[in-house]
Amino acid sequence: MLSGCEGGAANCGSAEIWVILPGLGAIFPTPRTALIHGDCAEMLARFPDDSIHAIVTDPPFSPLEYGAKNVEKLREGKGGVWRKPPILGGCARAPLPRFTVLSAADRERFSGFMFEIAAISLRKLRPGGHAFVAATPLLAAAAFSAWERAGFEPRGQIIRLARTLRGGDRPKGAEAEFAGVSAMARGCFEPWGLFRRPLSERTVAANLRRWDTGGLRRISAEQPFADVIASAPAGKRERLIASHPSIKPQAFMRSVVLASLPLGKGVIVDPFAGSGSTLAAAEALGLACVGIERDPEYAAMAARAIPLLAAL
Repeated sequence: MLSGCEGGAANCGSAEIWVILPGLGAIFPTPRTALIHGDCAEMLARFPDDSIHAIVTDPPFSPLEYGAKNVEKLREGKGGVWRKPPILGGCARAPLPRFTVLSAADRERFSGFMFEIAAISLRKLRPGGHAFVAATPLLAAAAFSAWERAGFEPRGQIIRLARTLRGGDRPKGAEAEFAGVSAMARGCFEPWGLFRRPLSERTVAANLRRWDTGGLRRISAEQPFADVIASAPAGKRERLIASHPSIKPQAFMRSVVLASLPLGKGVIVDPFAGSGSTLAAAEALGLACVGIERDPEYAAMAARAIPLLAAL
Protein backbone atom coordinates (compact mmCIF):
# COMPACT_ATOMS: atom_id res chain seq x y z
CA MET A 1 0.00 0.00 0.00
CA LEU A 2 1.22 3.47 -0.79
CA SER A 3 2.04 5.75 2.06
CA GLY A 4 3.34 9.27 2.30
CA CYS A 5 2.45 12.86 3.02
CA GLU A 6 -0.55 14.29 1.21
CA GLY A 7 -0.53 17.66 2.93
CA GLY A 8 0.76 20.95 1.57
CA ALA A 9 4.01 22.05 0.07
CA ALA A 10 5.39 23.23 3.38
CA ASN A 11 5.30 19.69 4.72
CA CYS A 12 5.95 17.51 1.72
CA GLY A 13 7.56 18.90 -1.39
CA SER A 14 8.98 21.84 -3.22
CA ALA A 15 6.56 24.65 -4.02
CA GLU A 16 7.41 24.20 -7.69
CA ILE A 17 6.04 20.65 -7.69
CA TRP A 18 3.09 21.47 -5.50
CA VAL A 19 1.79 24.09 -7.91
CA ILE A 20 0.92 21.41 -10.48
CA LEU A 21 -0.45 18.72 -8.16
CA PRO A 22 -3.58 19.96 -6.32
CA GLY A 23 -6.23 17.27 -6.17
CA LEU A 24 -4.11 14.56 -7.81
CA GLY A 25 -3.51 12.55 -4.63
CA ALA A 26 0.28 12.57 -4.94
CA ILE A 27 2.52 11.05 -2.32
CA PHE A 28 6.09 12.20 -1.73
CA PRO A 29 8.79 9.51 -1.46
CA THR A 30 11.28 12.39 -1.01
CA PRO A 31 10.76 16.16 -0.64
CA ARG A 32 11.56 16.73 -4.34
CA THR A 33 9.72 13.77 -5.89
CA ALA A 34 5.99 13.13 -6.16
CA LEU A 35 4.31 9.90 -7.25
CA ILE A 36 0.74 9.64 -8.55
CA HIS A 37 -1.09 6.32 -8.75
CA GLY A 38 -3.42 6.48 -11.74
CA ASP A 39 -3.85 6.30 -15.50
CA CYS A 40 -1.17 8.38 -17.21
CA ALA A 41 -3.46 9.99 -19.81
CA GLU A 42 -6.10 10.89 -17.24
CA MET A 43 -3.64 12.24 -14.68
CA LEU A 44 -1.46 14.08 -17.19
CA ALA A 45 -4.52 15.80 -18.64
CA ARG A 46 -5.22 17.31 -15.20
CA PHE A 47 -1.88 19.11 -15.02
CA PRO A 48 -2.08 22.84 -15.81
CA ASP A 49 -1.06 23.77 -19.35
CA ASP A 50 2.52 25.03 -19.77
CA SER A 51 3.48 23.66 -16.34
CA ILE A 52 6.07 20.95 -17.13
CA HIS A 53 9.67 21.71 -18.06
CA ALA A 54 10.62 18.27 -19.42
CA ILE A 55 9.33 14.73 -19.91
CA VAL A 56 11.64 11.74 -19.47
CA THR A 57 9.89 8.41 -19.86
CA ASP A 58 10.21 4.75 -20.79
CA PRO A 59 6.70 3.86 -22.00
CA PRO A 60 5.42 0.33 -22.53
CA PHE A 61 6.47 -0.71 -26.00
CA SER A 62 3.10 -2.23 -26.86
CA PRO A 63 -0.46 -2.18 -25.49
CA LEU A 64 -0.02 -5.89 -24.71
CA GLU A 65 3.13 -5.60 -22.62
CA TYR A 66 1.65 -4.15 -19.44
CA GLY A 67 -2.00 -4.98 -20.02
CA ALA A 68 -3.68 -6.62 -17.02
CA LYS A 69 -3.70 -10.08 -18.63
CA ASN A 70 0.01 -10.12 -19.46
CA VAL A 71 1.08 -8.49 -16.19
CA GLU A 72 -0.72 -11.30 -14.37
CA LYS A 73 1.10 -13.88 -16.52
CA LEU A 74 4.40 -12.09 -15.87
CA ARG A 75 3.93 -12.26 -12.11
CA GLU A 76 2.85 -15.90 -12.24
CA GLY A 77 5.74 -16.85 -14.54
CA LYS A 78 3.35 -18.14 -17.20
CA GLY A 79 4.75 -16.34 -20.21
CA GLY A 80 2.19 -14.68 -22.44
CA VAL A 81 3.92 -11.86 -24.29
CA TRP A 82 6.79 -12.20 -21.78
CA ARG A 83 9.63 -14.55 -22.76
CA LYS A 84 11.85 -16.10 -20.12
CA PRO A 85 15.46 -15.71 -21.32
CA PRO A 86 17.94 -18.53 -20.76
CA ILE A 87 19.87 -18.90 -17.52
CA LEU A 88 23.35 -17.43 -18.00
CA GLY A 89 26.22 -18.19 -15.65
CA GLY A 90 23.81 -19.82 -13.25
CA CYS A 91 21.76 -16.62 -12.94
CA ALA A 92 18.09 -16.48 -13.93
CA ARG A 93 17.43 -13.38 -16.01
CA ALA A 94 14.31 -11.21 -15.94
CA PRO A 95 11.57 -11.86 -18.52
CA LEU A 96 11.70 -9.96 -21.81
CA PRO A 97 8.69 -8.86 -23.88
CA ARG A 98 8.36 -10.50 -27.30
CA PHE A 99 7.63 -7.63 -29.66
CA THR A 100 7.82 -9.91 -32.67
CA VAL A 101 4.41 -11.39 -31.74
CA LEU A 102 2.63 -8.07 -32.34
CA SER A 103 0.08 -7.99 -35.15
CA ALA A 104 -0.54 -5.06 -37.48
CA ALA A 105 -3.56 -4.17 -35.32
CA ASP A 106 -1.38 -4.23 -32.18
CA ARG A 107 1.07 -1.84 -33.82
CA GLU A 108 -1.75 0.47 -34.86
CA ARG A 109 -3.10 0.51 -31.30
CA PHE A 110 0.37 1.27 -29.99
CA SER A 111 0.79 4.19 -32.41
CA GLY A 112 -2.60 5.58 -31.40
CA PHE A 113 -1.74 5.24 -27.73
CA MET A 114 1.54 7.10 -28.22
CA PHE A 115 -0.25 9.84 -30.15
CA GLU A 116 -2.74 10.32 -27.30
CA ILE A 117 0.03 10.72 -24.72
CA ALA A 118 2.04 13.00 -27.02
CA ALA A 119 -0.95 15.25 -27.75
CA ILE A 120 -1.62 15.74 -24.03
CA SER A 121 2.08 16.27 -23.33
CA LEU A 122 2.30 18.99 -25.98
CA ARG A 123 -0.16 21.13 -24.02
CA LYS A 124 1.35 20.46 -20.63
CA LEU A 125 5.00 21.11 -21.52
CA ARG A 126 6.25 24.65 -21.54
CA PRO A 127 7.15 25.99 -24.99
CA GLY A 128 10.63 24.70 -25.76
CA GLY A 129 10.31 21.83 -23.29
CA HIS A 130 11.91 18.55 -24.35
CA ALA A 131 10.55 15.02 -24.22
CA PHE A 132 12.93 12.04 -24.02
CA VAL A 133 11.01 8.90 -25.03
CA ALA A 134 12.49 5.40 -24.89
CA ALA A 135 11.68 2.86 -27.59
CA THR A 136 12.88 -0.40 -29.06
CA PRO A 137 14.33 -0.65 -32.58
CA LEU A 138 11.35 -2.75 -33.67
CA LEU A 139 8.79 -0.11 -32.65
CA ALA A 140 10.76 3.15 -32.77
CA ALA A 141 9.24 4.27 -36.08
CA ALA A 142 5.67 3.84 -34.80
CA ALA A 143 6.43 5.52 -31.50
CA PHE A 144 8.41 8.49 -32.77
CA SER A 145 6.13 9.30 -35.71
CA ALA A 146 3.24 9.60 -33.25
CA TRP A 147 5.07 12.34 -31.31
CA GLU A 148 5.77 14.21 -34.55
CA ARG A 149 2.13 13.94 -35.66
CA ALA A 150 1.07 15.38 -32.31
CA GLY A 151 3.04 18.55 -33.09
CA PHE A 152 6.47 18.00 -31.56
CA GLU A 153 9.66 18.95 -33.34
CA PRO A 154 12.00 15.96 -33.76
CA ARG A 155 15.38 16.85 -32.29
CA GLY A 156 17.25 13.62 -33.00
CA GLN A 157 17.69 10.45 -31.01
CA ILE A 158 19.68 9.44 -27.96
CA ILE A 159 21.33 6.08 -28.56
CA ARG A 160 21.83 4.06 -25.41
CA LEU A 161 24.56 1.54 -26.21
CA ALA A 162 23.63 -1.52 -24.17
CA ARG A 163 23.89 -5.19 -25.06
CA THR A 164 20.66 -7.01 -24.28
CA LEU A 165 19.38 -10.57 -24.63
CA ARG A 166 17.01 -9.57 -27.42
CA GLY A 167 17.76 -11.21 -30.77
CA GLY A 168 20.72 -13.22 -31.96
CA ASP A 169 19.12 -16.61 -31.31
CA ARG A 170 19.15 -19.46 -33.82
CA PRO A 171 15.81 -20.53 -35.35
CA LYS A 172 13.71 -22.01 -32.55
CA GLY A 173 13.45 -25.79 -32.73
CA ALA A 174 16.10 -26.03 -35.43
CA GLU A 175 19.19 -24.68 -33.68
CA ALA A 176 21.43 -27.54 -34.82
CA GLU A 177 20.09 -27.60 -38.36
CA PHE A 178 20.73 -23.87 -38.83
CA ALA A 179 23.69 -23.38 -36.53
CA GLY A 180 25.03 -20.53 -38.66
CA VAL A 181 21.78 -18.52 -38.69
CA SER A 182 20.24 -15.98 -36.31
CA ALA A 183 16.52 -15.26 -36.54
CA MET A 184 17.24 -11.55 -36.01
CA ALA A 185 20.12 -9.27 -35.09
CA ARG A 186 21.34 -9.21 -31.50
CA GLY A 187 20.19 -6.04 -29.77
CA CYS A 188 23.08 -3.74 -28.87
CA PHE A 189 21.35 -0.37 -28.55
CA GLU A 190 18.16 1.29 -27.36
CA PRO A 191 16.86 4.38 -29.17
CA TRP A 192 15.35 7.28 -27.23
CA GLY A 193 13.42 9.81 -29.29
CA LEU A 194 14.21 13.44 -28.51
CA PHE A 195 11.40 15.92 -29.17
CA ARG A 196 10.75 19.57 -28.38
CA ARG A 197 7.57 21.54 -28.10
CA PRO A 198 7.99 24.42 -30.57
CA LEU A 199 9.45 27.60 -29.10
CA SER A 200 7.12 30.48 -28.40
CA GLU A 201 9.96 33.01 -28.78
CA ARG A 202 12.09 33.79 -31.83
CA THR A 203 15.32 32.37 -30.40
CA VAL A 204 16.42 29.70 -27.94
CA ALA A 205 17.98 32.40 -25.76
CA ALA A 206 14.71 34.36 -25.57
CA ASN A 207 12.80 31.17 -24.81
CA LEU A 208 15.22 30.30 -22.02
CA ARG A 209 14.73 33.73 -20.49
CA ARG A 210 10.93 33.44 -20.55
CA TRP A 211 10.28 29.72 -19.92
CA ASP A 212 13.62 28.22 -18.70
CA THR A 213 13.33 25.77 -21.62
CA GLY A 214 14.47 25.40 -25.21
CA GLY A 215 17.90 23.79 -24.94
CA LEU A 216 19.77 20.92 -23.30
CA ARG A 217 22.04 21.25 -20.30
CA ARG A 218 25.71 20.74 -21.10
CA ILE A 219 27.83 18.20 -19.24
CA SER A 220 30.40 20.94 -18.64
CA ALA A 221 31.52 24.22 -20.13
CA GLU A 222 33.73 22.26 -22.52
CA GLN A 223 31.50 19.26 -23.21
CA PRO A 224 27.94 19.31 -24.60
CA PHE A 225 25.39 16.58 -23.98
CA ALA A 226 25.97 13.89 -26.63
CA ASP A 227 23.49 11.65 -28.44
CA VAL A 228 25.35 8.38 -27.84
CA ILE A 229 25.70 7.08 -24.28
CA ALA A 230 27.46 3.83 -23.34
CA SER A 231 25.32 2.07 -20.76
CA ALA A 232 25.40 -1.31 -19.06
CA PRO A 233 22.07 -2.85 -17.99
CA ALA A 234 20.79 -2.02 -14.51
CA GLY A 235 23.09 -3.65 -11.96
CA LYS A 236 22.27 -6.27 -9.36
CA ARG A 237 21.89 -3.72 -6.55
CA GLU A 238 19.37 -1.73 -8.57
CA ARG A 239 17.37 -4.85 -9.45
CA LEU A 240 17.30 -5.96 -5.83
CA ILE A 241 15.84 -2.58 -4.89
CA ALA A 242 13.25 -2.56 -7.71
CA SER A 243 12.47 -5.83 -9.48
CA HIS A 244 10.74 -4.18 -12.43
CA PRO A 245 11.34 -5.91 -15.81
CA SER A 246 12.12 -2.60 -17.55
CA ILE A 247 14.24 -0.85 -14.92
CA LYS A 248 16.82 1.50 -16.44
CA PRO A 249 20.28 2.01 -14.88
CA GLN A 250 20.82 5.07 -12.74
CA ALA A 251 24.04 6.00 -14.54
CA PHE A 252 22.16 6.42 -17.83
CA MET A 253 19.04 7.98 -16.33
CA ARG A 254 21.03 10.62 -14.49
CA SER A 255 22.72 11.67 -17.73
CA VAL A 256 19.39 12.12 -19.50
CA VAL A 257 17.61 13.76 -16.57
CA LEU A 258 20.45 16.25 -16.11
CA ALA A 259 20.29 17.23 -19.79
CA SER A 260 16.50 17.69 -19.74
CA LEU A 261 16.56 20.90 -17.65
CA PRO A 262 18.86 23.36 -19.44
CA LEU A 263 19.07 25.78 -16.51
CA GLY A 264 19.02 23.11 -13.81
CA LYS A 265 15.59 24.10 -12.56
CA GLY A 266 11.98 23.18 -13.21
CA VAL A 267 9.80 20.07 -13.02
CA ILE A 268 10.39 16.80 -14.88
CA VAL A 269 7.47 14.40 -15.41
CA ASP A 270 7.57 10.66 -16.11
CA PRO A 271 4.09 9.49 -17.20
CA PHE A 272 5.19 5.83 -16.98
CA ALA A 273 7.10 5.77 -13.69
CA GLY A 274 7.49 1.99 -13.41
CA SER A 275 10.35 1.28 -11.02
CA GLY A 276 10.81 4.98 -10.27
CA SER A 277 14.23 5.17 -11.94
CA THR A 278 13.55 8.60 -13.51
CA LEU A 279 12.41 10.04 -10.19
CA ALA A 280 15.39 8.49 -8.40
CA ALA A 281 17.78 10.02 -10.92
CA ALA A 282 16.20 13.45 -10.43
CA GLU A 283 16.39 13.07 -6.65
CA ALA A 284 20.07 12.13 -6.84
CA LEU A 285 20.69 15.31 -8.85
CA GLY A 286 18.62 17.53 -6.58
CA LEU A 287 15.91 18.11 -9.22
CA ALA A 288 12.12 18.05 -8.93
CA CYS A 289 10.24 15.20 -10.61
CA VAL A 290 6.70 13.82 -10.74
CA GLY A 291 5.90 10.25 -11.78
CA ILE A 292 2.62 8.59 -12.77
CA GLU A 293 2.10 4.82 -12.47
CA ARG A 294 -1.19 2.96 -12.90
CA ASP A 295 -0.16 -0.47 -11.58
CA PRO A 296 -0.59 -0.44 -7.78
CA GLU A 297 2.22 -2.94 -7.15
CA TYR A 298 4.71 -1.02 -9.26
CA ALA A 299 3.59 2.30 -7.74
CA ALA A 300 4.19 0.92 -4.24
CA MET A 301 7.54 -0.50 -5.37
CA ALA A 302 8.60 2.85 -6.79
CA ALA A 303 7.63 4.69 -3.62
CA ARG A 304 9.96 2.44 -1.65
CA ALA A 305 12.71 2.29 -4.28
CA ILE A 306 13.15 5.96 -5.20
CA PRO A 307 15.18 7.09 -2.15
CA LEU A 308 17.21 3.84 -2.21
CA LEU A 309 18.06 4.11 -5.92
CA ALA A 310 18.88 7.80 -5.49
CA ALA A 311 21.36 6.93 -2.73
CA LEU A 312 23.39 4.57 -4.93
